[in-house]
Amino acid sequence: MRKDDVYITVPSFFRCPISLDVMKSPVSLCTGVTYDRSSIQRWLDSGNNTCPATMQVLQTKDLVPNYTLQRLIQIWSDSVRTQRSDTESNRVNSVSHDQVRELIKQFVNDFRVHSELEVNSDRLSKLLAFSEESAENLRFVASVAAESDFLAILTSFLVHNPKNLEVVEKIVPLWKMLLVEQGSLSKTGKANDIYPAIIFALKHGSSKLKMEMSKALEFITSTDSEAKSSLSENSDLYSVLLSFSTINSDWNPDLMEVSVSCLISLAMLRKNRVKLVKAGAVKSAGKALSTAEMGTGLTDKVLRLLELISTCKEGRLELCNDGDCVQAIVKKVLKVSNEATEHAVTILWSLCCLFRDHRAQESVAKSNGMAKILLLLQSNCSPAVRQMAADLLKVFRVNSKAVSCLSTSYDTKTTHIMPF
Repeated sequence: MRKDDVYITVPSFFRCPISLDVMKSPVSLCTGVTYDRSSIQRWLDSGNNTCPATMQVLQTKDLVPNYTLQRLIQIWSDSVRTQRSDTESNRVNSVSHDQVRELIKQFVNDFRVHSELEVNSDRLSKLLAFSEESAENLRFVASVAAESDFLAILTSFLVHNPKNLEVVEKIVPLWKMLLVEQGSLSKTGKANDIYPAIIFALKHGSSKLKMEMSKALEFITSTDSEAKSSLSENSDLYSVLLSFSTINSDWNPDLMEVSVSCLISLAMLRKNRVKLVKAGAVKSAGKALSTAEMGTGLTDKVLRLLELISTCKEGRLELCNDGDCVQAIVKKVLKVSNEATEHAVTILWSLCCLFRDHRAQESVAKSNGMAKILLLLQSNCSPAVRQMAADLLKVFRVNSKAVSCLSTSYDTKTTHIMPF
């Protein structure tokens, strides 16, 4: 259905089988078929005694109101009206390509004349709304921005005004979108200077600003190796990102997931893994696994981060010292996803087989790890996971035999000295 250039899809069961229009007063016949009251009443008043849809003879011509369907139609109608209102509002507030060029030109001129960015909320809102309408619009804004160094100017403002959080919050969404579209922070020439502003926003910004800046940081760390290497030298960054994993009343799982993605990107550089350990990543991740209700995607990422940490000596030592974290890892085996299981088994294999730490082996045993390993061997897991599970099983069988032999030897010696 088309209404003022807005195309609306009507659910088929909202339409009357007779008129094919959306029902205003749905009523049901004894056959169970629902019609609009006015349409079925005309059918019956014409002398018909059958159901129009099924042609069954009606045992009774009573019309029973279908209140449930009526409520559903009302909810749907309200949402359509809201959609039309939003569309009309966007149409009124939308700008043309020429206006976009002019808006960016005004920003650039203000900066070049006054050596500072004249922040106009209305201009920013229009550019951001235009960019968010479609990928094509964003590409157009990015192309105009590239011609005029607009991204570099926005970056410069963030560098020199990090504490002006009210304005920073308005700039960052557009800055992030242009950054992603143009592909590299290094191209702005401000890569090394922007990091204090990023960290300040992550520490002191609103939840909205923290999320937007975290997404920008996720893009930077995953696509710009030069910027990531430079950024990773800032020791405050790790503790700030890990603070989003703290489970409290302000905990935001979406923000935590973005921050963990950033940490994974940083941990891809081996030198950063020790920094993560020193910042408390093992304890933070272990507590999150144990206490937080995390979705599949977030759990996968937390385990992936711990897997990377377990590849360095300091990380393995920290994991072995944290029995609760090891037990939480065991509990995720075969419980979340194939990816989570693979990450978890790799960590356990590293601690128990490669590092052969007895504390880790005890923690696995306490959390019924042997049963999990046996189930894993019977599952449709990958060859790599199956091999690691087999190695773990050998370790625990050897330990079991050693304990059994020690116990038997002790019992035998005790028997010789016990009086009967």
